[in-house]
Amino acid sequence: MYYFIAFGAMLVAFVFWTISVQRSLAGMTGNINNGMAQIGLQLSSQWEVLIFLLELSEWHAVHECETIIETMKAGRFITKDSSADDVRKQELLIAEAIAKIIKVADVCPKLKEDRSYIKTMEAIHQYENMLQTSRLIYNDSAAKLNRAIRMFPTSMIAGILGFSNLDYLEERKNHETY
Repeated sequence: MYYFIAFGAMLVAFVFWTISVQRSLAGMTGNINNGMAQIGLQLSSQWEVLIFLLELSEWHAVHECETIIETMKAGRFITKDSSADDVRKQELLIAEAIAKIIKVADVCPKLKEDRSYIKTMEAIHQYENMLQTSRLIYNDSAAKLNRAIRMFPTSMIAGILGFSNLDYLEERKNHETY
């Protein structure tokens, strides 16, 4: 009889522990999803600024600029469920678009002196700084989750509950060029 009571008590304790672990890991995942959503918002804002930069200029009729605009309009896709690899691809597209815009602006010196162009490039830098902050928050949240699911005894149940290690977002090194 005492064995059944002891077994029942251990089973109830295990169930409560499992629920506690699941709630804790779900909270960490919520922070990660929020960080990714912020990154998506900032990348989307960068796209909007880049499109505005192309459209405000006189050279938007140039074929190369039209293809940049089409790439930008088709390229926005980061959501809270996106992966670090999705963010890397998105940032590469943005860096390529900025490089092309700068190339075109180099051909048109008046454009580089235009106040709207200068302010828009400053806005791109501001979004990049905000993106860097969001990237740090995401990486910190991912590190906490990764650490938690690797530690015993949580590691025994994390996989069963559907939690796995996440990749980190790397710092973009080419943003200093624009």
